[in-house]
Formats: sequence, structure tokens, C-alpha cells
Amino acid sequence: MPQSKEILFLFDPLLIESKTAATVVLMLSSPEEEVLAKACDALYKFASKGDENKMTLLGLGAVEHLYKLISHEDPIVRRNAIMVFGIMASNHDVKKLLRELDVTNSLISQLALEVRALNVIPPLLELLKSEYPVIQLLALKTLEVISKDRETRIILGENKGLDCLLKILEVNEFSDLHVEALAVLGNCLEDVCTLQLIQQTGGLKKLLSLVGVSTVPDIQKNAAKAITKAAYDSENRKILNEEEVEKCLVNLLEIDNDGVKIAAAQAISAMCENLASKRAFRLQGIPQLVQLLSSDNEEVKEAAVTALANLTAASPSNASAVAEAEGIEPLVNTLNAQRDGAIANAATVLTNLATQEPFRIDIQSCGIMSVLVKSLRSTSSQVQSKAAFAVAAFGCDADARTELRNAGGLGPLVELLYSKDEEVRRNACWAVMVCASDELTAVELCRLRALDILEEINLSTGRKNNFSEAALEKLLDNNLSQKYSQMGYLSSSNIITDGFYDYGQIKPGVKFLSLEELSMQELTDRRAVIFINAKPQEE
Repeated sequence: MPQSKEILFLFDPLLIESKTAATVVLMLSSPEEEVLAKACDALYKFASKGDENKMTLLGLGAVEHLYKLISHEDPIVRRNAIMVFGIMASNHDVKKLLRELDVTNSLISQLALEVRALNVIPPLLELLKSEYPVIQLLALKTLEVISKDRETRIILGENKGLDCLLKILEVNEFSDLHVEALAVLGNCLEDVCTLQLIQQTGGLKKLLSLVGVSTVPDIQKNAAKAITKAAYDSENRKILNEEEVEKCLVNLLEIDNDGVKIAAAQAISAMCENLASKRAFRLQGIPQLVQLLSSDNEEVKEAAVTALANLTAASPSNASAVAEAEGIEPLVNTLNAQRDGAIANAATVLTNLATQEPFRIDIQSCGIMSVLVKSLRSTSSQVQSKAAFAVAAFGCDADARTELRNAGGLGPLVELLYSKDEEVRRNACWAVMVCASDELTAVELCRLRALDILEEINLSTGRKNNFSEAALEKLLDNNLSQKYSQMGYLSSSNIITDGFYDYGQIKPGVKFLSLEELSMQELTDRRAVIFINAKPQEE
């Protein structure tokens, strides 16, 4: 027997050492099906002994190896790999990685293959007619899982499954099944052909009517989630707009249930990709979303401000509607929210409003630049990027630049120039370029080494961007002595004043010395530094 198989039989979860676990994880790459099956079985026993063992396997990269095996051609290997996932998923860190790898959809795809092979859709639909509610419920829950697969949804439609679901929704006696029926229907609505079919038969109108009269939060929430899924497709958005789905969603925003409000706001975010829907939400929708910015529920706040960000994108009319709904102050307050998504989207909405001068002035009066300093220091690249973008939008006004400078915001802004995130770095360069419009701010930026950092960025083909070059030039325009030394020329718009000095040509990457630094050097026979001082001496 090969040594690898001997190790498998010795793999005792009670006596295991980390090096043996590492060996078994490596065996998940074996081409032998028997080795793979036994390795998975051994890992299952090991993981079942506790959270510490699960973390050990996570650190050894077992999850990634197992992910490949859930689609293995051998059914025993496939089954054993899925069993390991099942036991490891109880660990929070493992669960997070499984979401990142989208393991759930892979498992559903595998399940759907088995479902199609066994032709279980007709029997499941028959079970919906059972006189026992528990059987109907289990049938719906099964349909909910397998209908996440597109091919299965097609089979469901071919077997008149949509009619069965709509009939359940129409009967009040089946109200305890409505939530599950809506979940299945929500999966089906992702397909354009299915939505068109439901619209043509009048089922979509009935569905929206049902949501309008229902007082059950789970039904309302599931309906909004179904609309969100459908709205990811542009053709579906047109159909939903024709049925005036916007009215339904606005009504859901006013339901006294946070889960329903969140789902409705998310559906609005998806629907406003349609221009007609975007216009429809202007009078009915934006005022309600603005009110939700004052919610005590952080998730509600995030969903509402995300919807407002999408509604105001490239839409001055909707931006005006936000301001008219007295949304400016709540938006500025949302910059102090607990969730990064809420902060980033609040900055986005305020930036969208800033394109109109009256609103920009109103926002500045709320101390926007001081509030943005905290966002610039965030550890979230999404927040950093949107905050820097907002600084660029408001930094065109001298008072705003002064506020940012006095609030200590230039330091965090310069730090973002070091970011490895391309969007953060680009927006930071843009903000520096805008803020360097006056001499006081430009001098402070140079003191914080913005000039040196921008020079480094522009020497790198992978890090430089159009804004980094423009920002460097703008800073140099407010530091003409260094510009002349580095560039070898001054522009026609550059005016030399007292304090200018000709240091001589310097090479890229070489530090430019200030007058104070030069005055401390000993005299040499090297080229003299020419200094302009035309001011009369004070007596």
C-alpha cells in the first residue's frame, strides 16, 4: 500500500497533529478517487471535533481544495466533500470564505443536476395539492432551493408551476404558504420570459395587488426581494415599470417594519436603473427615503442612502428633489453612520448635489469638510474613495479649502496618495489638485510631502494617472522655485514674486531644498543660488 494511503488510515482526529492534517489536505489534490474519498472522510472526522480543528483546516487551505471537489465526477468524492463543508460551515470565518467562493450556488447547481435527472418537478407540484399543509410547505421549500437554477425554472414553467404558485397566493386559506410561494416565484421572476408570461396572464398585476393589501411583513419583504431579483435585468425593469411597480415599493417604505423598508429601498435601488422609474420616484419615493435617513436602524439608513445615491446619479432633478425634501442635513449626519456603505453613499449623494452651486453652499454651511476628515481616515477603501471624491467636489470653494485645512484634513488626504487601491489613489490625486488652488493650502500640502509623493507616483507607470500629473503641476504652480528647478521652464501664467529663487536644475527623485535648508549649508565654489527680494527693507 502507498504511504499516502497508510497516513489516511492513521488519521485519528483525537491524536492528530497539525503536520498530519497538512498532509491529508495535500492529498485532496490526488488523482486517485479512493484517496480523495478517504481524505474527505478523515477531514470530516477531524473537523467535527471542534472549532479549533476547523480553523486549522481553514489555515491549511482545505476549503479551496474541497470547493473543487464538490463538482468531482465521482459521487462518493462529491458527497464526502460536501459533508466536510457542512460540518465546517458552523465556523464564522469558514462561512465567510464560503460566501466569497459562492459555494452555495455551486451546491445548488449540483443539486439541480440531480433534480433534473430524477424529474422531480411534476411530483413536487402534485404535492402542492396535498390536503396536509406540512407536505405543501416542504414541497415549496424544496422548490425554493432548486428554482435558483435557471434550467430548473424552465422545467417548472413547462409544467405550469407558475400557475400553481399564483393560485396559492390568490387563496386566503393558504396564507401560511404565501411567504414560501413568493420565495419560489421570486426566483422565477429573474427570467425575462417568465416575467413576460406572468404579465400576459395578468399574474403580475395580481401579485402587486396582493402585496398592496397584505399586512404580513414577511410577504411584503419577500415580494420586494422578488422585485429586486427581477430588476437586475433591463427588460424586466421595463415590464415592472409598465405595471407601475414604483407605487407598490413606495407604499412598502411606509410599512412599520424595518425588514420591509430595507427590502423596498433595495428594490428601488435596482429599479432606478430604468429612467422612467427614476423619474417616477422623484415625487413619490425620495421624500420617504430622506425620512429614513433619521432611522435608528443602521441597516435601514444604509439601504435608504444607497437608493438615494442611485436616484441622484446623473440626475440634477432628483438631486433637487433631495434638497427640497430637506435631505442635506440628514445626509451630512449620515457621514457619521456606523456602516461603511452608508457613509460612502452619503458622500456620493452630497457629491451629486454639489454640482448645483446653491446646494453646494448649503452643504458647506453644515461643515461638510470637517465631517469628511473622519471619512478620509477610514480603513474602508470604499469610504476613502468617496470621501476624497467629495473633497474634490467641494474643494473648488476657498472657504471649503480653509475649513479642510483648519480641521486637519490635508494630512489624511495626503496619506491616501499612498493607497494601493487605484480608485482611492486617483480620487486623492484629484482632491489634491483641486485643493492646491490657493497658495496657503498648496504650501501646507507641500509641507506634508504631497509633492514628493506625487513625484514618486508619476515615476511609476503602474501607479500614475491623469490626476496625479495634474496635481503635481498644480502644486508646482504654487511653488514656482521648485517648478523651475524641476521642469526647467515657467508657464506664461506663472508670475515670479518676492521669495522666488533659482536653485538650478535637479534630477527626478532628488530632494529640493528650501531657502532655510540652503542657508545652513557652507559656502562652496558651486553655482550660486539666485534669490529675488524686491521688497524695500524696513527701517
